Amino acid sequence: MELTLLGTGTPEGLPRPGCPCAACALSVGPRARAATSVLVDGALLLDLTPGAVLAGARAGHSLAAVRQVLLTHPHDGPAVELPPGLPAAGRVPDGRELAVISGHRVRAVPMDAPGTGYEVTGPDGARMLYLPPGGAPAGTSGTSGRRPYDVVLADVLGRPEALARLRASGAVGPATDVIAVHLDHDTPPGAELERRSAAAGARTVPDGTTVAAAEYRAAPEVPRRTLVLGGARSGKSYEAERRLAGYPEVVYVATGGTREGDAEWAARIGLHRERRASSWRTEETCDLVPLLAQEGPPLLIDCLALWLTDAMDRAGAWDDSVWAGGGSKELAARVGELVAAVRATRRQVVLVSNEVGSGVVPATAAGRRFRDELGRLNAGVAGECEHVLLVVAGQALTLKQ
Repeated sequence: MELTLLGTGTPEGLPRPGCPCAACALSVGPRARAATSVLVDGALLLDLTPGAVLAGARAGHSLAAVRQVLLTHPHDGPAVELPPGLPAAGRVPDGRELAVISGHRVRAVPMDAPGTGYEVTGPDGARMLYLPPGGAPAGTSGTSGRRPYDVVLADVLGRPEALARLRASGAVGPATDVIAVHLDHDTPPGAELERRSAAAGARTVPDGTTVAAAEYRAAPEVPRRTLVLGGARSGKSYEAERRLAGYPEVVYVATGGTREGDAEWAARIGLHRERRASSWRTEETCDLVPLLAQEGPPLLIDCLALWLTDAMDRAGAWDDSVWAGGGSKELAARVGELVAAVRATRRQVVLVSNEVGSGVVPATAAGRRFRDELGRLNAGVAGECEHVLLVVAGQALTLKQ
């Protein structure tokens, strides 16, 4: 089965008409994207969009052999003049299956939002899943006991939890080619778009790309250990969470704990919890070494600065005399154990920490001690991670990859 993506953008296209945003300003030339539309083996067209005939011609395909046109969007799309010879666009009712004269079978997959998703099985047995913008499957009963899809086209950046559900049900496996479509101006094009897609285990392709389903592709390389650094309110925690948003099960390790009587701290914790997927499990602990040693789903550890605060409390490192009398050695041993555990872990892990030392020198010896020790901890952990990011003003800069 051969899929040609005539467009990969949202129904409004990219750049959006009249939009002054920076992402739209950059979405020109090869970065421009028409509304998502897919031509399957030259015979089945999913979504009829303006300029589909021209887009097909640019990709080296004619629409003359199209035998069926199906719509996925909640609405019937923009007014489009039906090209001569093309059948009228229709929609398959949820749960029903349509046999196309070309030998393709199309099953409508119910969505949790308005719109229709389609599972297409080609004459050669290859299977693909195409989801509408903002849509995720309403259930996974239709995928139970079946092999994973060969190709999935979905709103990966807008609905990452849809991909997590498909992974949890087995509908998306390690060999599934996941392609992000319905791309909008929420993500700047270029390297940032590729980075966010790769973090979800997906890829992006330019308009006009032809993909062969069931063709061997090397699985995307997802780093097992990632360190995300950043200052206060830089967006580092959000970046870390986004890197695991496409996974069905994640253990969120909160090292901050609770602070009795501190309403502002409780509000901060509440906002973090609201952002997380409902399938994520939270553990409030600073005992990180056993978690890293265990087998299990990915870990998101937020954050190392609070872990260090706890470790310095236990070592009595805030007191100058205790520090000189053995506290420094005790803390170094704790840090060494953690770094060794990061090195040895077989779990996928994303760690968050504060980047310090770039500004004002702390006024107290204890403050300077914390700054120095956090710098050493960050350096030790970064040395054991395949991927290190620095987040500044919400922008992720790659330090190591």
